[in-house]
Amino acid sequence: MTDFELYFSQILDGKIVACEKMKRVAEMLLEDYASPERWHFDVDIARRHIEFIEGVCKQPSGKLGQPIKLELFQKARLEAIFGFVDDNDLRKYNEVLIIEGRKNGKTTETSCVELDLLINDGEGSPQIYNVATMRDQAKLGFDACLKMRKQSPLLMKHTDKRASDLYYPKNLGYIKPLASNTNSLDGLDVHGAVIDELAAIKDRNLYDLIRQGMAARKQPLLFCITTNGFIRNSIFDAQYEYASKILKGEIVNERFLPFVYELDSPDEWDKEPLWVKANPGLGSIKSREFLRENVAKAKDDPSFKPTVLVKDFNVKQTSESAWLTFDETASPGKLEDLLAGYKFDYGIGGFDAADTTDLNAATIICQRPGDPKIYRRSMYWIPESVLEDEEKTGSRRGRDGVPYRLWIDQGYMRTCPGNRCEKRIFLEWFKEIKYTEDIYPLYIAYDPWHITEELLGEFRAEFGPNAMIPIRQGVLTLSEPMKNMKADLQAKRIISDSPVDQWCLINTHVKTDVNGNIQPVKSRDRTQRIDGTVAFLCAYRALMDHAGEYVNLNKETT
Repeated sequence: MTDFELYFSQILDGKIVACEKMKRVAEMLLEDYASPERWHFDVDIARRHIEFIEGVCKQPSGKLGQPIKLELFQKARLEAIFGFVDDNDLRKYNEVLIIEGRKNGKTTETSCVELDLLINDGEGSPQIYNVATMRDQAKLGFDACLKMRKQSPLLMKHTDKRASDLYYPKNLGYIKPLASNTNSLDGLDVHGAVIDELAAIKDRNLYDLIRQGMAARKQPLLFCITTNGFIRNSIFDAQYEYASKILKGEIVNERFLPFVYELDSPDEWDKEPLWVKANPGLGSIKSREFLRENVAKAKDDPSFKPTVLVKDFNVKQTSESAWLTFDETASPGKLEDLLAGYKFDYGIGGFDAADTTDLNAATIICQRPGDPKIYRRSMYWIPESVLEDEEKTGSRRGRDGVPYRLWIDQGYMRTCPGNRCEKRIFLEWFKEIKYTEDIYPLYIAYDPWHITEELLGEFRAEFGPNAMIPIRQGVLTLSEPMKNMKADLQAKRIISDSPVDQWCLINTHVKTDVNGNIQPVKSRDRTQRIDGTVAFLCAYRALMDHAGEYVNLNKETT
């Protein structure tokens, strides 16, 4: 029996504790193994790569110079990666995503893979890259390759350390570290690449350029290995979601292989028998005792807990000092599904006007008798010139590190001509809600800082003399609604379809005064916009103050 068969069958048999995603990976791989079609499993090819790693590569740290001894989980997934081939012995998988808790041996493993791709993959002039946002990070894996070379007489004899790379004269190939510089990354001819700590990358520029650079190779391999992270709406989140959809069967990509080691629930974080779900090397590579110490410290120090959840157990979290956790910001479902055809007659609006850099945000929230849920719809605006200026730089990142253009195409955002948004956009949108959606805004709450009396007069003429409610930004007006809103979010009583809504909630930090009163603030990263949260708080404050009057205006559910 191969290590591949042993490991993945033991996951399905329950002999190896694994999360639901890894159980699905095991099912998928064993099904492909048992019923080959275009691709079949070649045990000799799979073992060739394992034998090279264990026979040639040496430990770069710790037990310095000792031969690499791969663990069962490492051999099984490497056999899966390299063993499935077509009738021409070309690899099935050209992209691998591995998400596992930190200190499970990922840098050593990927360094071995790089050397294997350089020397043992039968490719002419292979270009192998260590890629990261910062050169120091990119050099971690590269330096591990150099340390392995120093420990191995065979590698020392047949490879050369040059100024910027590790060169293999026999096939004219090399391994090289690369940082996120667009000019140096364009035009690459990538046979193999390792992106270490994908979750630390704020944009998808690196990933896209490496992926595009693989097009001329017959069997390239992009190897992304990472823990979870605190940066949301990033390339990590996109890849995680993509992998999740593949495992659910919602999309098909037979060339992409994910291995996701995570806890199935945040509640499992203090249950030691389940820690192996996110840490496949626990006890053999990663110290079980040190993880116990981390968990114990997190119980005593709540500020340390998010780090343990994210880095040791791959549980999604927002920034360590954020107002809400990632799970708290997520809607429990879609508006259409939960409303099931119900039509609101009245709503309560809120908006936050901005200068030329921030977003402009408007929202309308609705509630019906007998239902504690709050149903939210929003719209966002940004000046067109702001996006155009960003695109002229040649950056693929997107302004603020999020896909504004995609959100515009999906209808969650709009652009304003020129370099600023006129505040009449709010009036026109609420009129659109009134006349197109047939929802009458009973009240509209707003931050009065940027709004003129002339525009307020037009609002009052359209929606009534008492419709406009100023909400000044501070603890006196926002502390109570922030606390109540957080409780509603935790109870999954806030329903929204907009990814921009969630992004703004994720970005929101909190400032607390000596009396425990709170108000929303931005983080130190000025690209993290919270305008949608402010608009929502304005509307929520108005709903709190007028709930008895408002809710019963909407008809009962049937």
